[in-house]
Order: sequence, then C-alpha cells, then structure tokens
Amino acid sequence: MKGRSIFLRAPEMSDIDLLYCWENDPSTWPVSNTLTPVSKFTLEEYILNAHLDFHQTRQVRFMVVNQSDHMAIGTIDLFEFEPIHRRAGIGIYLTEDERGKGKADEALDLIIDYCFNILMLKQIYCNITPGNLRSISLFTKKGFSFVGTKKSWLLIKNEWQDENMYQLINS
Repeated sequence: MKGRSIFLRAPEMSDIDLLYCWENDPSTWPVSNTLTPVSKFTLEEYILNAHLDFHQTRQVRFMVVNQSDHMAIGTIDLFEFEPIHRRAGIGIYLTEDERGKGKADEALDLIIDYCFNILMLKQIYCNITPGNLRSISLFTKKGFSFVGTKKSWLLIKNEWQDENMYQLINS
C-alpha cells in the first residue's frame, strides 16, 4: 500500500533488529500494554507466521517505510479482529524523529482504506490515554469519534490512568 511519502509492507526477517529495539523500549510499553521484553525468537516466529490468515491470527502488522530511502520508520497494527462483528483495533508507532511530519497521518489513511475497502470492516477503533494529545489529534482528524472512557483502566508507573476509546464507522 503506497502513499505519497511512505508505504506499508509486511514485516521481513531483515526487520528483526528494528522490531526487537522498538518492542523492547520500556518507554513504549504503557501504550502497547507490554510488561516484559520480547525475544528475537518470538519476533522471528511472528514473522514466519505472518502469512497465516487474518481470520485465524486476529492480528496483522505492517511496517511503515519511507519511499525515499526504503527505511522502516514504524509499524501500524490491526489487532483484536472480530470477524463476526467486522471490527478491529488499530495501533501505530513511529520512531521519535519521524513524528510530526505527517507520516502517521498518511499511514492511517492507508490502513483505513485497507480496513474498509479490502477487509470490508464495519468499524475500527483505538484506545488512547487522555494525555496523549498527539494521538488524539491524529485519530480525530481522521474522523474517529470519542465513544467513552474506561476509568482507571491502565496501571502505568504505579498510577491508575483512564483510557479513552475512539471509533470510526464505515458508512
């Protein structure tokens, strides 16, 4: 899937070191609900099984890649796919130096199109802590609506935090 300055592609074995670094960065764990490091073996297994049907795995990950130099700059994931209800959650990660350049915006456009026109989903959603203003701005700009707050939902650094849910329905 190609945009103006980025494209999305399946993870490759050559991405293992990058994914290992990103997945094991404790600063990202609160937004990904991660508590423990991920091994290279686990990442290799994930990539080896990435060919399995989305209906079977209920998740899919794409690498966000710069068109200019073909460098991977992040990931965008679909998770908790519910085939009966035709919905999935979305998560996005970009390296810090690529944030604020419109690339997350572009990646989200591509994944929304994929969800609604290829997967034929009825709705997609994301979960964002109230203090993550950059993510709230990104998703609301794309038409996601605030649908509610899960109170004291996340325990981050020994403090309970709310988590907001945003939803985009395919009309």
